[in-house]
Amino acid sequence: MTTTEAAGTTEAADHAHGVHGYHHQKAEHLKRLRRIEGQIRGLQRLVDEDVYCIDILTQVSASTKALQSFALQLLEEHLRHCVADAAVKGGTEIDAKVEEATKAIARLLRT
Repeated sequence: MTTTEAAGTTEAADHAHGVHGYHHQKAEHLKRLRRIEGQIRGLQRLVDEDVYCIDILTQVSASTKALQSFALQLLEEHLRHCVADAAVKGGTEIDAKVEEATKAIARLLRT
């Protein structure tokens, strides 16, 4: 069995058990989200300490970029796992997954 076939088998088993595309990166995602949470708490501290507004805005920008980067990673995993699985199954499920992903992308672009 090739690595690609093994990965496909693992993904199929994961999907059958309700595992999401981000499952294999869950620990890394949680670590990243905790770091972002720390950035947000830092913003609260900056406001509490009456830090210069431009300095706060710089940190807001960094936090926003961190969340956007996380969202893009999650979207990529969704496409690779959930949408790809639907494509293999065919039928109306692929259309639903593509529409769902398209709407998620549109929401990300509006922010």
